[in-house]
Amino acid sequence: MTKPGPSLATLFARERQRLVQRVRRIVGCKSAAEDIAQDTYLKLWQRPLSNKDTAGLLHRTAHNLALDHLRAQAVRQRYLADAPEEAEEVPVTPDPERVAATLQQWQALIEQLDDLPLRTRQIFLLNRVDGETYAAIAKRLGVSMSTVEKEMMLAMRTCLNWQQQRQNEEKEALERFNDNTPRYQDEP
Repeated sequence: MTKPGPSLATLFARERQRLVQRVRRIVGCKSAAEDIAQDTYLKLWQRPLSNKDTAGLLHRTAHNLALDHLRAQAVRQRYLADAPEEAEEVPVTPDPERVAATLQQWQALIEQLDDLPLRTRQIFLLNRVDGETYAAIAKRLGVSMSTVEKEMMLAMRTCLNWQQQRQNEEKEALERFNDNTPRYQDEP
């Protein structure tokens, strides 16, 4: 994965407000629009950019992600409408091993977030846990909107790295399991 060049960060910072407005018109929700704008940055961050890439790439990517969001929302609503009512009444209790594994994974994420600078962690939690907008966070902390965006990008990269690390660990565990599983062969 390549790191974003200053051109992507600069371009995103300059176009962010317009991206959020455009996506908000599509999805009808400001918080979803902000999330999709952030996802746009992360999606482009994961691919190498050329010098020919412009703000149009940001807007087209955000537009496509907004449409994906609407499609996923429609699928969820259709599923909920078609789901039998009895299924909602049956409580599902996860097994203790799965609960312990999930708690262990979340603890690892919390430890990585604890390693972030205090202001970055505070901005991340205000946005993702308390649901505050970037503008409200900037005003509350007395920093610029650009600072909030940069700190959120750092926190989101931390989360992305945690997710990739977790996926790699699961893949390695599965490979170890497959390597240790006895293979039975028919004897002649």
